[in-house]
Amino acid sequence: MSVGAQIPQPSQYTYSMVQQYPHDPKAFTQGLAWNAGQVYEGTGLYGRSSLRRVDLKTGLIHRQRKYTRKYFGEGITIFQGKIYQLTWKNNKVFLFDKKDFSLLRTWSYPRQGWGITHNGRELITSDGTAQLYFLDPETLEEQRRILVQDDQGPVARLNELEYVRGAIYANVWKTNQIAIIRPQDGIILAWLDLTRLSQQVQSIWKGKADVLNGIMYDPEDDRLFVTGKLWPALFEIKVAPR
Repeated sequence: MSVGAQIPQPSQYTYSMVQQYPHDPKAFTQGLAWNAGQVYEGTGLYGRSSLRRVDLKTGLIHRQRKYTRKYFGEGITIFQGKIYQLTWKNNKVFLFDKKDFSLLRTWSYPRQGWGITHNGRELITSDGTAQLYFLDPETLEEQRRILVQDDQGPVARLNELEYVRGAIYANVWKTNQIAIIRPQDGIILAWLDLTRLSQQVQSIWKGKADVLNGIMYDPEDDRLFVTGKLWPALFEIKVAPR
């Protein structure tokens, strides 16, 4: 759909709280993924970037691979038993074995890395613009791209991504909104407003918590989780009409 075409106004969603879990308040969360009952997390910042496997109930780190100061880690996704992790400005994508975090492959990448997920066939990535890119998982070659937009126009700063029940959920950097995107054409079907949750975290954590960032979906039990950069908790929520 081209810019300026008639786009319906997105639905407006809020949330209800289901449960709260501990989260490392020093983790600058850039990506979350759920796989076989375990939480996987990619963290950022130079000198503090990592890939982690974390216990949901305790928040304890069971396995961790730290990056050198050269790299700023970004989003992660797990596809066919392997973990893909982007880097911000390093123009690299890393492929790790899910079991032991051993490095399997490195690709050169032509743009900034922000968020990554997959639809069961293709990887889907963001680079901070209003574009989402669909990539071949074997070669990282671009298959297609979509322009993400709502009735007000293109929406940039798309960050962490998660594929949830046939839609793409995307954090929009520096906002408390999650865009729910139709993958066929990039139309934003709904906005999920997490302002209340973010304000609660900020009031308790008194300026130490950073922005909302981190979406994770458990397809087996249909559970949705969110967190933020340097947040002390991971939240399971239910989406509801506002």
